[in-house]
Amino acid sequence: MNFLQSYSLNIEAVIGEIMFLALDIGNTNITVGLFAMKDDKVLHEPLKVWRMSTVKEQTSDEYATLLMNMFFYAGFDVKKISNFAVASVVPSLNAVFEELIKKYFGKKAFFVNQKNCGGLVFATGNSKETGADRIADVVAAYSVYSDSCVVIDFGTATTFDCIDSEGIYIGGAIAPGPAISAQLLNLKIEQLPRVEMKKPLKSIGLTTVECMQSGLYFGYTGLVKGLIARIKKEMKVKHIIATGGLAGLVFDEIEEIEIILPYLTLGGIRIIWGKSNLNTEN
Repeated sequence: MNFLQSYSLNIEAVIGEIMFLALDIGNTNITVGLFAMKDDKVLHEPLKVWRMSTVKEQTSDEYATLLMNMFFYAGFDVKKISNFAVASVVPSLNAVFEELIKKYFGKKAFFVNQKNCGGLVFATGNSKETGADRIADVVAAYSVYSDSCVVIDFGTATTFDCIDSEGIYIGGAIAPGPAISAQLLNLKIEQLPRVEMKKPLKSIGLTTVECMQSGLYFGYTGLVKGLIARIKKEMKVKHIIATGGLAGLVFDEIEEIEIILPYLTLGGIRIIWGKSNLNTEN
């Protein structure tokens, strides 16, 4: 069974069991996924997912308070969390969460990286530069499809990651995310306001805001489509999947994307931890 095969979990039935916490630390948000465990294995679907803002200046105590409140109000016993795995693209927060997990839970944090990658094979010469979230994404995607995939992660940056039919990570592309593009227009051009990126009714705007939204939305979707077309010329692509908080914004406009998997990165963290834990035991 892969983590896409959904099934109903009775929270009351697992609330007394040990649990696993996955943390995806991004530049804008931190996504927290709580999973049940059975027979030392992490179950596929998260029991609960939370999001909180990434604040680089925040201390381990402050983040711990936020986490504890989340668990408490959702009815989970934090003492049942026995294992932790982190995928972080914010190096300055690594020590903060390492301290948090040790101080409040008495555990050692597992960090996804180029060595702790669940056996992922890199074809690229610069594997050390590949972000932990991107590693988790392609590991999860290949575990679902066992075939060539392009994973598009719509976050602060928009990343395109390619894995071939043999499960080898062959590289990708990085572009500014829509929120960054909208911010830059406002910051660099004094007369332009800060606008929310959303799909306009038509490409020809009548007001400044409409014009900006048209350029941002249709320009951005054109960027994504253009990169997909180029990637298809360079590799055989069986599946194109999307994840990330902004994926839903453009999904209907980009027909090449077959599905949105909102918890793909958390699933990859879970898979990598499981494989690494198994290898350690052996």
